[in-house]
Amino acid sequence: MSRNDTFHALGRQESLRLLAKAPIGRVVYTRQALPAVLPVDFSLDRDAVLLCTSPDSDLVRAVDGVVVAFEADEFDAGTRSGWSVVVTGRASVVTDPAERERLARAGPVPWMPLRDGVFVRIESEMVTGRELRGPHGYRWTPDDGRD
Repeated sequence: MSRNDTFHALGRQESLRLLAKAPIGRVVYTRQALPAVLPVDFSLDRDAVLLCTSPDSDLVRAVDGVVVAFEADEFDAGTRSGWSVVVTGRASVVTDPAERERLARAGPVPWMPLRDGVFVRIESEMVTGRELRGPHGYRWTPDDGRD
C-alpha cells in the first residue's frame, strides 16, 4: 500500500455530512491585516455555517461582508485516521428579524450564555474535504520510528 492509498479527497455532500457532526470548528479571518483563527461552536443551516456570538465581538466587526474560511476536523492519533473540511465563503451578520427569530430556535446554541447574540452566516461558496485512513491495523505507539 502506498502512502497515497490512505488519503483521498471528499465530495461536497460527504464533507458537509461530516462537518455537521463536529462540535467545534475554527473560523479563519483577518484581524489588523494579520491572519487570525478562533475556535467556535457552530451549526449548519442547509449548507451555510452559522455562528452565534456577542454583538460586541471583534469577530463580528472583522468578518461582516468579507470572505473567511471555516475548518473543522476529527482525528484519531492512534490509528492515524480522520478527516478535515474547509468551507470558504462570504460571512455576513444576519439582520432580517424573521431569520434571526428562526435561527434563535434552530441555530447554534452558544456554549456561553449570550444576551442578544448575533448570528453570523458563512456561505459555502467552496467546500473541500479530505480523509486520511491509516494503514489497516496500524496503531501508533510512542516509540514508532525510533531505533
